[in-house]
Amino acid sequence: MADILDAPAPSNIPEYSVSEISSAVKRTLEGAFSRVRVRGEITEMKRYPSGHIYFSLKDEAGKIAGIVWKGSVSRLGLVPENGIEVIATGRVTAYGERSSYQLIVEKMEFAGAGALLAKIEMLRVRLAEEGLFDEARKRPIPMLPRVIGVVTSPQGAVLHDIRTTIARRFPRDILLWPVPVQGEGSAEKIAAAIRGFSTMPADGEIPRPDVVIVARGGGSLEDLMAFNDEGVLRAAAACTIPLISAVGHETDTTLIDFVSDRRAPTPTAAAEMAVPSRLELLGDVTQKGGRLTAAVARLMAEGRLRVTGAARGLPDIAGLLGQARLRLDDRAERLRMAPDNLLRMRRAEWRHAAERLPHPKVWLDGLRSRLDEEGRRLSLGLPQLLSLRRNALTLSAQGLPTGLRHRISLLRQTEARISARLSPAPVLSGQREARARLEGLSARLQSVSYQAVLERGFALVADAGGQPVTRAGGIAAGDALTLRFADGAVGVTAGEAEAGKPAKAPRPRQAARQGSLL
Repeated sequence: MADILDAPAPSNIPEYSVSEISSAVKRTLEGAFSRVRVRGEITEMKRYPSGHIYFSLKDEAGKIAGIVWKGSVSRLGLVPENGIEVIATGRVTAYGERSSYQLIVEKMEFAGAGALLAKIEMLRVRLAEEGLFDEARKRPIPMLPRVIGVVTSPQGAVLHDIRTTIARRFPRDILLWPVPVQGEGSAEKIAAAIRGFSTMPADGEIPRPDVVIVARGGGSLEDLMAFNDEGVLRAAAACTIPLISAVGHETDTTLIDFVSDRRAPTPTAAAEMAVPSRLELLGDVTQKGGRLTAAVARLMAEGRLRVTGAARGLPDIAGLLGQARLRLDDRAERLRMAPDNLLRMRRAEWRHAAERLPHPKVWLDGLRSRLDEEGRRLSLGLPQLLSLRRNALTLSAQGLPTGLRHRISLLRQTEARISARLSPAPVLSGQREARARLEGLSARLQSVSYQAVLERGFALVADAGGQPVTRAGGIAAGDALTLRFADGAVGVTAGEAEAGKPAKAPRPRQAARQGSLL
């Protein structure tokens, strides 16, 4: 009875093992939530080396763990980041070993355009603060590039539109760098293509583009997100080649439009920006050529009219040259004759002056007579002057005080001394000394006079030009000579040389020199 009482009461609650409960929960979750869309903000995101992505989705009241397996990352549709609100599509499953559940995500999309635009706006503000959108850093597009680089998808109408537009306007070489323009990894490949064009060598085997076009067709905001990627924007800003962006249609705007050097509304417009129209260039060149030709013709006509008007006011050039030539010949002839005329005139002037000059002896005699006369007058007048002065002093001293008479006595003594010094004897002695010096100078002058030499029996030989001849070698037979004696001159003719001595050749006649009194 006691054993029956101690036994546990029978229960109708079923008994499960832990694994059974975990399996049941897992089946229930996967059956009830086999395909769900969960909206929330990504947080605690981690990307493991294996390629799997672990994160959590949260809202105001809860949080759920999420996993993106490696094989689904490329098909995810966007790059997950902490802080963005997304709508994750997948299935809910349980992990029995930890008694937890999570969301296996196969696809993600932004939770509405507002969140996506907010993300783009935050990136735009940050890059604008760094100066990537400044107009000062934008470069001009070359007028006629040799090679045009294109970054776009090889499929679709974008590449076809660019090719046909360039071929129609001005055919140029096109270098295509094919890239995907949307989806997982498209942003990295677009950035790599831009950097690849920028780093190409200028003299490499493949020609380096002169301008780069980044283009794609239209699409939704999510489809154009690759061109809002920060890596693409920084690659476009660092590109060393002028870059034209042509993403979407005319109403579509992406951040690469702010970074690029030029923004085109469509790929066709980008091709039109890259190359000019050949027909328009030809028309412009033709028009400017015509205007230039007309301007040159007008300038030539105006210049011809000015030259014609100026020619009317000019005198006869041939007549002026003839008159100038006559004046030149006349001046040359006068210049040739001027030295001889000048020498003859100067020689005549010197001869006339020499004839007017008195003979040194006559000049000295005149000086001697004037000196004698002055001495005689001085010897006669000086004693009378001294006597008159003495009498005047004697008369003035009478009736004067003793002191003044003493001073007059002293003055009289001084006068006596001066009179003794100025007596006729010293004056006559000085006169005689002056006369002796004068006679000595006269004798020296007379001794160096060529006239004195002629008086001693010598003769002065001169040629036909009046120049003295000092050497016999300068005389040729038949030369006219002049022999000047003390009392006159005689003209002679040179004879033959002495016997046994050959006659010397006559020396060339020198140019007329300045005349001489000799």
